Amino acid sequence: MTNASSSENGMTLTSGQLDAYLARIGMDRRVSLDVDSLSRLHRAHLMAFTWEALDAFMGWPSSIAPAAAFAKMVEGKRGGWCYEMNGLFGAALTALGFHVTRLCGGVNREMIGDVAIGNHLTLRVDLDQPYLAEVGLADAIVEPVPLAVGPISQRGFDFSILQTDDGWLRFNNHANGLAHSFDFRPDHSDEAAIAATLGWLTRDPGSPFTNALAILRHTADGYVALKNDCLRSVTANSVSERRITSADHLADTLNATFNLDVPKSGQVWEKLQRIGRDNAT
Repeated sequence: MTNASSSENGMTLTSGQLDAYLARIGMDRRVSLDVDSLSRLHRAHLMAFTWEALDAFMGWPSSIAPAAAFAKMVEGKRGGWCYEMNGLFGAALTALGFHVTRLCGGVNREMIGDVAIGNHLTLRVDLDQPYLAEVGLADAIVEPVPLAVGPISQRGFDFSILQTDDGWLRFNNHANGLAHSFDFRPDHSDEAAIAATLGWLTRDPGSPFTNALAILRHTADGYVALKNDCLRSVTANSVSERRITSADHLADTLNATFNLDVPKSGQVWEKLQRIGRDNAT
């Protein structure tokens, strides 16, 4: 399937939802359909929402529908992962009048092959030229980039887009990135593949998300990330780590550091402890 835009797939927001979304990210409707406005929206989204895969880790329900992401992230005090982060952002851009295409990608396809296709949703936004809008890879770009082969540098972090031998494009993350890369094609949309992979990622014991907690939030000069009980603060020039030591510590970190309201944080800590015991045996 090719050239499937957000509006063609019904992936947009109502007028009321758009207003609530813009209020949540600290923006308003006074935007122009240009790269400057797209960049400001892109950065505002990433600074407002936390990237998190708690639902997959805990076995809680998850959906690829932007309406579900809106309820969770805008009406609730939660974040989301690629399907939700890029899905909600793409739906908001479409409601604002941008021409958005949802692209079916594959994180770490260079290592695991075509089975990866569908495990990532990214966005193409067509303005004076096509742009890659990517708010769903957790720790990558904070502003959109031209959808073209070449090096990318933002905030001191180095990225690139390269052509693969089999005709795909490969976005390479920075050296400390949680995901090494993702592959995509500028005209490849496949909602069925995304929906099928969502099921595997959220339910299969072999999924990288069902047995490891991953949460990340951008800061002014980098990001802070929680992987299981290890909390890392990363800038282009430094990495520091500390451990989460108790259920209360985790609850405080989720709220204060990641701005998340997770009522069942005690259950999250219990699963982290269980995983730690299993890995030690």
